[in-house]
Amino acid sequence: MFESLIPPDWALRVQQLAPAEFWIGASVLIALTLGAFYAIFRFVHRYHTIEGTPTSKVRSAAQGYVELDGIGYLMPGTPIIAPLSGTTCTWFSFKVEEKVETYDVRGGHRSRWQTLRAGTSDDLFVLKDDTGECVIDPEGAEVTPAISEVWYGDTPVWGGGVRRGRIGRYRYTEKRMHPGDVLYAIGQFRTIGGSQELPNTHEEVRELLAEWKRDQVALHARFDRNNDGVLSLDEWEEVRKAAWKDVLAAQAQRARGPVHHLLTRPDDSRRPYLLSVLPQELLVRRYRLYSILSLATFLLAGSAATWMVTARFGG
Repeated sequence: MFESLIPPDWALRVQQLAPAEFWIGASVLIALTLGAFYAIFRFVHRYHTIEGTPTSKVRSAAQGYVELDGIGYLMPGTPIIAPLSGTTCTWFSFKVEEKVETYDVRGGHRSRWQTLRAGTSDDLFVLKDDTGECVIDPEGAEVTPAISEVWYGDTPVWGGGVRRGRIGRYRYTEKRMHPGDVLYAIGQFRTIGGSQELPNTHEEVRELLAEWKRDQVALHARFDRNNDGVLSLDEWEEVRKAAWKDVLAAQAQRARGPVHHLLTRPDDSRRPYLLSVLPQELLVRRYRLYSILSLATFLLAGSAATWMVTARFGG
C-alpha cells in the first residue's frame, strides 16, 4: 500500500545516495518512528488518567493523587510578573532567541534560532473552588497555558515590556496563566497542619534525635546527670522519652493551627502532573487528537523507513 504511493524513480534515487546521506535520512525516519511510538502511549496514558480520576472538592479531597477544578489566583504578597511582557500572572514560561546566520564553503546560507535565555515560573499560586483553596506548586508540572505569544525585536534585553514587532533579529516567546483563569489540576494532594494531617511520629522522633546528636555539648549538658561525659542506658532512655514528648507536643500544636492544602508533582513519575486552563473535557479531546496524530506519524515514518532500507538493500 505504502509502496504504491511512491514514484518508481525514488527507489533508484535512494540507491544512488552516498552512504552518509542514506544513513542520515534513515536515522531521522527511525528516530521519528520511535518518538511517535513513545508519544502514542504518553498521550493515551494522559487522557485515560484524566477520565479515570474523579474530580474532588478542595475541602473533602483525600490525601494522595487527586483532580481539582477551580479558578487560579495569586497568593498574598509580591505578585508574579512575566519577565518579557511585564504582565501580572499566576504562571509563566519565556524564551529569548537570536537569529544566527551561517555560511558554508560553497556559499550556501542557513539561519537558525539560538536560545539566549529561557525560564519557567516556580512561584506558588492558589486554586480556589466553592469549598476552599489549595496552594499550587507548579514545579515539574505540564502546563497548558491561557496565552502563548511570539514577537520579534532588535534587542536581547528583556524585562517588563520588550518592544513588540513582526521582524527583528531577536525572537521572544512567552506563555502565561492569569489570575481569574479557569484552572484544572491533577497531582499529589496533601494537607499540612490541623487535625487532618497524619503525622509520622516515629520518623519525627528519629529526626529530632539525629538533630540533638549533632550538638553533643548541649545533649550532655541536658541529660548527663552524673557529669561523667558518657550517656548511660538510663540516660539514653531519658533522651528518647524527652524526644517523644517534644514531638507529641509539636504535633498537638500543629493540629490546633490552620489547615493548608498543597498540590505538587506526584512521587510516582508514571502519574502526570497537569495544570491547564482547558476544562478536562477539552483536555481529553486534545490528548486523543495528539495520540491519533502520533499513531499516523508512527505508521508513516515507520513505513517510510522500512521502504527506504528495502529500496537500498533489496529483499
